[in-house]
Amino acid sequence: MILLLDLKLPFEDPVLIFTLVLLIILIAPMVFNKLKIPGIIGLILAGVLVGPNGINLLLRDASIQLFGTVGILYIMFMAGLEMDMIGFKKTKTRSIVYGALTFLIPIITGTVTFMYGFGYGINSAVLLASMFASHTLLAYPIISRLGLTKNEAITVTIGGTIITDTAVLLVLAIVAGSAQGNISLFYWVQLAVSLAAFMGVVLFVFPRIARWFFKQIESEKGAQYIFVLTLVFAASFLAELAGVEAILGAFLAGLALNQLIPHTSALMNRIEFVGNNIFIPFFLISVGMLVDFSVLFQGVDIVIMTVVVIILALATKWLAAFITQKMYGYSLVQRNLIFGLSTARAAATLAVILVGFDLGLIGESALNMTVVLILVTCLISSFVTEKAGKALAIVESRKKPDLSEKPDRILVPIANPKTIENLVDLSIMLKNPDYHEPIYPLAVVIDNEHANEEIYRKNKMLQEAIKHASATDSDVQLVSKIDVNIASGILRAIKELMITEVVIGWNAKITTRDRIFGTVLDSLLESTEQMILVCKIAQPLNTTERIVVIVPLNADLERGYLRWLRAVRLLSVQLGAKIVFRGRRRTLNKIKSTLKGTKPAVSAEFIPLMNLEEFENMKSEVRKDDMVVVVSARKGTVSYDHDLDIIPRLLSKNYKENSFIIIYPEQHPVQYQDNQLSTADYTHESGTRENL
Repeated sequence: MILLLDLKLPFEDPVLIFTLVLLIILIAPMVFNKLKIPGIIGLILAGVLVGPNGINLLLRDASIQLFGTVGILYIMFMAGLEMDMIGFKKTKTRSIVYGALTFLIPIITGTVTFMYGFGYGINSAVLLASMFASHTLLAYPIISRLGLTKNEAITVTIGGTIITDTAVLLVLAIVAGSAQGNISLFYWVQLAVSLAAFMGVVLFVFPRIARWFFKQIESEKGAQYIFVLTLVFAASFLAELAGVEAILGAFLAGLALNQLIPHTSALMNRIEFVGNNIFIPFFLISVGMLVDFSVLFQGVDIVIMTVVVIILALATKWLAAFITQKMYGYSLVQRNLIFGLSTARAAATLAVILVGFDLGLIGESALNMTVVLILVTCLISSFVTEKAGKALAIVESRKKPDLSEKPDRILVPIANPKTIENLVDLSIMLKNPDYHEPIYPLAVVIDNEHANEEIYRKNKMLQEAIKHASATDSDVQLVSKIDVNIASGILRAIKELMITEVVIGWNAKITTRDRIFGTVLDSLLESTEQMILVCKIAQPLNTTERIVVIVPLNADLERGYLRWLRAVRLLSVQLGAKIVFRGRRRTLNKIKSTLKGTKPAVSAEFIPLMNLEEFENMKSEVRKDDMVVVVSARKGTVSYDHDLDIIPRLLSKNYKENSFIIIYPEQHPVQYQDNQLSTADYTHESGTRENL
């Protein structure tokens, strides 16, 4: 009690300050979610309450500003990291148009209003109008949580955000330079050169450094996270050196790493967890601590100006969203989502106003008015985005899926500890993201006198699998079987768990017994109809640049056509890798037709391949960071060709440095006559693939 009585306000003890902030981060969203109000609003209002203009528990000191700065940089970084790059390339014209609308409409309206309505000079009017044009993706975490980051309206909004904020920051540089008398030809040349150098380093040098680092430090997950953060803040600092705000550097860092961090990876999970639970809440609280409601009691003129500014700020952003909706045929929900995301003012707005205040272009009343604008627009942005986002998520969920869009139940037989992480990672990428089925790592123990020892050893391996999968926030259900042989154990697990896909590792070694009696894979192909993927991961998955897919004739006529094509498309989306399809023209045309209109979009190239024998001479066309995927077939099926039998030998001989996958598509059960194919007929000429 004595200690509590001795406490002075505001708090100065760093332990107590951090404890209070964590309590706010914990409690505020929970309370406001119960009231059906977005948790983001709770954090902002909590900042208002405990800040220097509230009950004065906390000062907005250097530590709060530091974490707040990290938070806004984190928001911009994640926006770039989660952006649908293929969709952005297809809609870049729309992003440019929307960016121009959401910049020009507010800045022209604001300049006229401040010059002729409130009597400001040209420099001051343009500077104040810039806060109309700029906006911050404050509500982006809501979109990310609802799984809408790949929607075209979101992609266009994010692209437009960068365009308008960059334009605002350039206007800020021009106005500041003009106020200081620094505008000259040398100034423009210096700005252009520094911006070009900055963007070149971040967009072209950083990805190459990151690709090299991820290959060298593949197993050190903590080091990878620290490395990513280092790149983000290095890019932000380079942006400041170039004469623009740090948020542009953070966003470009996200774009640079977009294709190197799969969205289902453990690294992505760490990035989202730390950002959403620590840094971004700190930023929201720091925004709330800026608000001073006493500005509303300084006179009627201030109140009128504040109300007019808020109405115009909202109206101009709504008008830009409305025009974009009408131009490109978006729905009302998408329009509201564009408006909600582009309404909040925070980072760039603060930068503009604080610079203007320091230069003496605006007074304290305009500064306080801006802070109130930030609070109101942040609240409205959160409400509108939450409501429109939920409505769009419901619409997206009601879309009729194709036959391949059903829950995936993926079995991962494990025997080699070295391949566990890669096989689990690949399985998570292949899983349908719309369903929440677990991955099933399987250990099969042969029923003999050593069974107890084997059960103990393989259970330890399975624990490694679940430990790795938990880092990606994915569900895993461990399965153990004791059977007379490995193949029987896998087959029993497939039936009992209603498995749809089996992911197994490659093993180039083949024994005499295998040649005589057939391998585990041969047994699985003969006795199952599920899709089987035989995988060798030679390079880190996240460094894959292209996926080269070899497709046999008539592969599009198989029962499992849509499922294997969806698996390849999911891999492309997760890895940010371009797909290169090689096959006969008729088959390629069918694949092109199937992929048309699928979301999210993928970048695909179609190159004719007259026959599978040409595959042997393709080595010079395949790069080290390419993944080779061969769509094979079971014997007796419509797409089977005897040339497929040489594929395993070619892969092991010519593509040793490449990751590759052999896919045996889902089939109708195949019936065999007694005088036809025997088990031995399935034995390949060279090493087979399963890691069992």
